Amino acid sequence: MNKGNKNKPGLLCVISSPSGGGKTTVIRAVRQQHPEYGYSISATTRERRNRESHGVDYYFLTDREFDRYIEKGEFIEWANVHSFRYGTLKKPVEKLLSAGKVVLLDLDVVGGINVRKTFPNQSLLIFLAPPSLEELQRRLQGRKSEGPAQIQERLARIPFEMKYAEEYDVQIVNRYLKKTVKRVAEEIQKAIVKLEA
Repeated sequence: MNKGNKNKPGLLCVISSPSGGGKTTVIRAVRQQHPEYGYSISATTRERRNRESHGVDYYFLTDREFDRYIEKGEFIEWANVHSFRYGTLKKPVEKLLSAGKVVLLDLDVVGGINVRKTFPNQSLLIFLAPPSLEELQRRLQGRKSEGPAQIQERLARIPFEMKYAEEYDVQIVNRYLKKTVKRVAEEIQKAIVKLEA
């Protein structure tokens, strides 16, 4: 299934973590090791950060554009997260799934649960937990893309996210990037074998 096969079902692999938990970094590393995997680019109403590109990292939309996508039913799921909206576009994901691909999704916990509801037999949910709150705060401050108030807002959301993490298939403490990436790749392979059985 890794190379894509129309006779085999695809797999949606949702990777979630608290903000600053490393999900984007882990997904990039997994994609480098497995270029055959697809990636779902989310749409968002938040501003671009340094080095982010429209159509590569996210589809950056205005609130009005996002509303139109909702009205047209273009999202598999969407949610309000940290005062912005994020959504997963239907068409690109369905195209990759129908080709038998593994599709990586970078979603918050609510988005992950909603994907599970829509694709109960074709989804793997992986939650990346930070080694500690102090490390998470250090990572957020190191990004230099949020001010102190935004960082506190993101930290305040952690109990909510950890509650939903219990509903995920796999929870991994993201302490060492290489070990985390290896474990994520192993969990994807296990899910592929199970799906193909």
